[in-house]
Amino acid sequence: MKAARADGFALIDLIFVCGIIGLLCGIAMPKMLVARQAAGAASALGSIRSINSGQLTYALTCGNGFYSPNLSRLGVPPVGSQEPFLTPNLTGGDTIMKGGYSITLEGVPFAGAPATCNGLAAGEAAQGFRVGADPVDSTNPRYFASNSNGAIFEDYTSLYPAMPEVGEPPQGHVVR
Repeated sequence: MKAARADGFALIDLIFVCGIIGLLCGIAMPKMLVARQAAGAASALGSIRSINSGQLTYALTCGNGFYSPNLSRLGVPPVGSQEPFLTPNLTGGDTIMKGGYSITLEGVPFAGAPATCNGLAAGEAAQGFRVGADPVDSTNPRYFASNSNGAIFEDYTSLYPAMPEVGEPPQGHVVR
């Protein structure tokens, strides 16, 4: 009698391969989470820089030295132009979600502000502004905020509620 020839994998081989794959995934997942958080933070910083630049351009060219009170207004092009001050992905609402962050811009209307070139009525533009980026995911520990001074601040708690329109916040440090 001839013994049957064994072809293929044994159950122990499959269990061993699955164990190796599980071990590699266990090592890679924390690093992937850290990389995802770093990418989200870089996106938030880029968005805040773009908003600061858009606000400066708005104040110099359209706002007569005053700032936009919200993100939506920066998406309205001036009369005679097709280009808004910020791209539509940053002006879809007064609060937007981008890169795992909730980004908000606010400027308190100033009664003495003149009308602007993109349809904002007199008394609706702001003397200053504040912008904040808070992570949507609770495992991400980095919060960002900026104001009309242009410096971007970072902390491990939300900076936006205490961020003044001009000057430094009571907590946090400047992002270098």
